[in-house]
Amino acid sequence: MLQPQNVQKKYYHLFTDIDTGRMKIPKFQRDFVWTNVQTAKLIDSIIKGFPVGTFILWKTRERLRHFRNIGNVALHDIPRGAAALYVLDGQQRITSLYAVRKGVRVTKKGQEIDYKRISINLALDPDEDEEIVTPDPPEDGTPYMSVHKLLNGSIDELASEYREHLRKISTYQRRLTGYDFSTIVIEDYPIDVACEVFTRINTGGTELTLFEIMVAKTYDEERDFDLAKKYDWLVNNKGAEKDLEDVGFDTVPASTVLQCIAAHLDGRVRRKDILKLDKLRFINCWPDVKSGIFNAVDYIRSQLRIPVSRLLPYNALLVPFTYFFIRNDGRSPSTRQNKLLVQYFWWASLSHRFISGVESKLAQDLERMDHILNDQVPSYQGEGVEVTIQNLTETWFSAGDAFCRAILCIYAYQQPKSFADNGLVILGNDWLKVARSKNYHHFFPKKHLSEAGLTDRQANSVMNITLVSAELNKRRIRAKAPSVYMNEFQTVNGDLSATMRSHLIDDLNAFGVWTDDYPTFIEKRGQRVLEEIEKRLHPDLT
Repeated sequence: MLQPQNVQKKYYHLFTDIDTGRMKIPKFQRDFVWTNVQTAKLIDSIIKGFPVGTFILWKTRERLRHFRNIGNVALHDIPRGAAALYVLDGQQRITSLYAVRKGVRVTKKGQEIDYKRISINLALDPDEDEEIVTPDPPEDGTPYMSVHKLLNGSIDELASEYREHLRKISTYQRRLTGYDFSTIVIEDYPIDVACEVFTRINTGGTELTLFEIMVAKTYDEERDFDLAKKYDWLVNNKGAEKDLEDVGFDTVPASTVLQCIAAHLDGRVRRKDILKLDKLRFINCWPDVKSGIFNAVDYIRSQLRIPVSRLLPYNALLVPFTYFFIRNDGRSPSTRQNKLLVQYFWWASLSHRFISGVESKLAQDLERMDHILNDQVPSYQGEGVEVTIQNLTETWFSAGDAFCRAILCIYAYQQPKSFADNGLVILGNDWLKVARSKNYHHFFPKKHLSEAGLTDRQANSVMNITLVSAELNKRRIRAKAPSVYMNEFQTVNGDLSATMRSHLIDDLNAFGVWTDDYPTFIEKRGQRVLEEIEKRLHPDLT
């Protein structure tokens, strides 16, 4: 890499680069947020000869996603074959100065800011301590001129309108256009290094995410590829085609999609591996990865019966499944492969697999997918999972805990029915964010158990959770004892026994429901859930 170059740029030289399209503001920068008050202070500082900071520019032939306009002013494209200068530090200052020169109008929160209104008080001396530049023209009859006119007016126009103030105006023009802006140019740095520079110098901002860096790196105007837009379209395209929102998986994060791409292209998903991915290969593989993601989601929804992404124990689970379906050319797995995929899912979900070391573990699990693709049993030697009744009954229910989510997936697999009418319980991502969401019902209500002398920890066992409709939980059950509210439902639901089996509550009497026997209920339900887990962890592969 070349050493940074210190370059002094005059006002017009700086903005000629913007006018010609050579200087660009990458899209990972913030939007233009400076007010006319801040801009007026900046111009005042320049006129007084104060330092206004250094601009850091990245010179490169990379083509990044960038802002195409500033307010109502459209910016020119980068000249064909020319290197671009991307602003890494000083965006707000450069944009503010450009906005004044061009007379930009920006609408923020429904209000328009007109940068033509920033004015110079001609009644003051240029070297006075008072601020001579104001965000709006004075309203008391004080002579003024707009900074926009100062920079763009013809000599004849200025002489005609401001004859008495020409000497001051000449001073202002000379100081603004002759100001030496301190500029540092870094040339031909790799994009990840340039982004690291941006992150380090923007100490007051938020560190760039890997996704933001890859959006910048993979942007390709000629191929019409914008990763940010592709991801948004994947999640929700307003009905134009199938998207993740349509299938209840709209909470899949962008980072997981990146891992799916890296898994397909490189078999490794570490940050440094993703940053090294070839741009052309990345762009070309998007259709295959997109299809693989949908095939993986369809499999998870149909075979595992997990209806929404909020129930997934780990988003990372989507990566090996996407990898499998891409390598399998989108075909459905064979009977044997299906059993092995189910086994893998529950092994990873119940073993706290991705609580740490996600990247290295995903690389290992891609090798397990290769075994499954070849109809071979992956090895889990030394990494077995043992779930006991005690594990289940003593696990504190938390909607964010992976083990709890795995149990919720067991519940969801049964396609739970409504206590009231045996209709299917509809589960949605919006209702499943936190443990207090109304889709999560404590079969023995916590208030009821508290009145019976049980602690909150005893009451909040994951074995006490059922999935119900929000309306049923809030209005029909509340804090009633199970024997009371189930008796009420028995009078209106002729299929109550079948309903309760869909919640892994096989027999209301044997499970202690009619006698409000909480210990018996927790033990029996734990046994029933354990049976379901064992079937998944130890399938018959003969």
